[in-house]
Parts: sequence; structure tokens; C-alpha cells
Amino acid sequence: MNFLPRCWSYSETSESRGGESSSSNTNGGFGKDGLLWFHDIGKYGSGEFSMAIVQANQVLEDQSQIESGPFGTFVGVYDGHGGPDTARYVCDHLFQHFQAASAEGNGVVTAETIQRAFLETERGFTSLVSENWNSRPQMATVGSCCLVGAIYQQTLFVANLGDSRVVLGKKVGNTGEIAAIQLSTEHNANIESIRWELKDLHPNDPQIVVLRHGVWRVKGIIQVSRSIGDVYLKHTKYCREPINGKFRVSEPINMPVLLATPSILTHPIHPNDSFLIFASDGLWEHLSNEKAVQIVQSHPRKGSAKRLVKAALHEAAKKREMRYSDLRNIGKKESYSSQNTRNMVPWFQELGEILGSLSHLASRAAD
Repeated sequence: MNFLPRCWSYSETSESRGGESSSSNTNGGFGKDGLLWFHDIGKYGSGEFSMAIVQANQVLEDQSQIESGPFGTFVGVYDGHGGPDTARYVCDHLFQHFQAASAEGNGVVTAETIQRAFLETERGFTSLVSENWNSRPQMATVGSCCLVGAIYQQTLFVANLGDSRVVLGKKVGNTGEIAAIQLSTEHNANIESIRWELKDLHPNDPQIVVLRHGVWRVKGIIQVSRSIGDVYLKHTKYCREPINGKFRVSEPINMPVLLATPSILTHPIHPNDSFLIFASDGLWEHLSNEKAVQIVQSHPRKGSAKRLVKAALHEAAKKREMRYSDLRNIGKKESYSSQNTRNMVPWFQELGEILGSLSHLASRAAD
């Protein structure tokens, strides 16, 4: 449990960050259920929240945070890939850059404020890769999707890089029904509009998107078209030995293949806006927007995030004709030499890919 304060950050002011860990969740701390860790309920500036994460990789590659202060409320979900370095860096620096940009604007939060924070974070991580190039060149191949929500004076700003998603649960008049409204734009090569965007940006590169084993990938390597990090696809000097050959492209990179500029949406908060679900693609691969909203709406607030992650795990197990209890019995550091676990190993490795290291924060935000 000692890694949890680093994975999750929550503070009630903009001056402090941290988390508490415990073996139970009765006092508002973190609980554990198999590979699942959760924080059932907590309070922040705009209401209440819950968080949950399931660790599918031996090293947790994902981070999330929620911060409240004079600026309002800041929520971040950082879905790392290729290693933990970028997501950890983003968790340590993006909010700081957000604060600094807000302070320069006299405390006012705007779309430009958030975009500056993203770009400063990208510059910082690129500099870190440069500093470590001789000792840790593979850091150039590590990246992170980034989903951020900022609530400021009854306005919600949503900024996204990659394929994480935020969904709003909104009451429909006085009917008692609740609608699921997706507020984020996703950047994944499997989406046709993203493939056209990439082709428009790189008209002279016929290999900008490649279909492999039924999956569209940028340069045949990565599915997302925007991220923090992944500097090997942004700067030619990092797309060479000694990084692993599978990450190297033959032609020089004259312009960044991936972007670090987020898509930003502004949403005025309405009295019928009930809650928000922030999560990485691992959740949305198994739960539709409508199903996730229905799960949150039809149960008590406490434990919403844990309920969502468990529902996704049940769906993942069902697709592979396994039981959820089988997943709970697989440990991330378990020895696979015994006969009892040997047959589970290939599926568990596949689970890590299916869930995309299902990370993630499910946060409720309501006045």
C-alpha cells in the first residue's frame, strides 16, 4: 500500500498533496480487494468523490489526482504506457504548471491556462529525457495519456490527450431519468476522424497510420495520436539507437508524429448535472457510457468508483469465460511455476492489455 500516496494525490488546498493508506476503508482511507485498491468516498471543493484502481502490470504505470483550492477543483487521470516515468512526471508537474499559469492570470482559469500547463509539462519531460539519454535512453519511449477536468466558478473545463474519457451523468428534466453525455474528445487511430486528421497533418507519409492485426496504429506502433512523452515520435534525435528497434522508424521525423496539444471543452455546469466519471480506456472498453452512468446512478454514492471497476472486470472475465474470483486470486508478483497458476498466465498477460492497466479514477462532481 505504500505506493498509493504516489499513485493517488488528493488535497483540500492547493498547497498540499498526498494520500493516506490503510488496510481498511472504514475511516475514509484506502481499501484493498485482490488487485483492486479503492477510496470509497471523500469530500472536495465541488462535492464528493471516489477513486479506484486495479493493477494489471507488475509496475503500476498510471497516476491520478484530485486537488481543491482557491482556483476551484482539478482532476487528473494519467494513463501511462511503456513504463511509469511519464505518468509520474505528469502527476508531479502538470498541476503545478496549472497553478502557475492561473496565478499569472490573476487566478482566472481559462482554456489557455490549461493548454499552457500541458505544454510546459511536455517541455519539462522532454528535457528530462534529454538529461537521461545516455543512462536511460528507453525513457524516450515512455508516454502517458492525460485527462484533466477543472471546475472553476460553475464552469467545467475538460482537456484530453489520448483515449481516456469523461462522461457526465445529467438528469433529464423531472423524469427521474439520467442521460450519459461524453464530454471529452478521444485521440485514437481506430477512430476514423483521427486517421483523417493524421493524414491531413502528414500528407507525404503513406505509413502515418497502419492496420496491424485488425488495429490501426500510428506508424504501426501506437494507437493514440496525442500524449505527453513518447518523444521518440516527436524528435528525430531520440528515434535511433540505443532505443529498442521496435520503436524506431526508418524515415527522419521532420515534424512531431504525436501531438501534446489537448482538445479542450468548456461546459457551463447546470443544476441537472449530477456527476462525472473520469476513467482511462480500460474502463470504457468494457462499459458503455450509458452502462457506467446507470451503475453510478442506481447505487449510493459511496464506492461508485470501485463498483465501476468491478463491473468492468466482470465483463472482461466473462469475455474470456472466466470468473471474477479467478482474477482476484491472481497476484501481480505471484510465482507462476505452480500448476495451479500456470494456465492462467497467458490470460492474465492478455488482461493487462485488455484493461490497458485499468487505472483509474472515477470522480463524482456535483454542487
